[in-house]
Amino acid sequence: MHGFPGMPAPLARVVETLSGLPGIGPKTALRLGLSLLRKPASEVEEMAAALVDLHRALGFCERCGCFAEQGHCSMCDNVRRERSVICVVEQPVDVLMLERSGHFSGLYHVLHGRLSPVDGVGPDDLRLAALDARVADGGVRELILATSATVDGEATAHFIARRYQGAGVKVSRIARGVPEGGELEYMDEFTLGRALDQRVAWETSP
Repeated sequence: MHGFPGMPAPLARVVETLSGLPGIGPKTALRLGLSLLRKPASEVEEMAAALVDLHRALGFCERCGCFAEQGHCSMCDNVRRERSVICVVEQPVDVLMLERSGHFSGLYHVLHGRLSPVDGVGPDDLRLAALDARVADGGVRELILATSATVDGEATAHFIARRYQGAGVKVSRIARGVPEGGELEYMDEFTLGRALDQRVAWETSP
């Protein structure tokens, strides 16, 4: 237990619990615990109820693996979305980020991870069988690989691309390069290299 001298047991339990969250150490957990202690009891009870409801009401879509409240997510149930294009991502939060852009109207498939031999994560640990089933059902003309630009993310993208060679499905990869408004002097060599490799023709207005 992350204890501090003289810390009351109820506070110590809160610090221990909060310290189990990503990116939160004992000192940060203590500050959060003290902040909760200063809040009105009604606010803390509402927060506790929200956390309990998170597990009771929220799960993952049976089809695509994204966040869902009723078995299927709102995107899979939306008949207006382009069902022949599937964007493959690593985690459900990636879907939220892509949806914020407002530039994609197809469906998603969440792997819930990425290949990582060092961490013991192999193909069977990802939701690839579910993706196989969606492709086998027919109607899918393109898979957009939107895995991260890390070594493991690239390896995952290459593995999936090879997996569907000859399956009659176009496989594409999201572009990597210099972000809008980015200064070249602050870019790393990997980002600049990808930007050069994925250069496009300059379009001039008539």
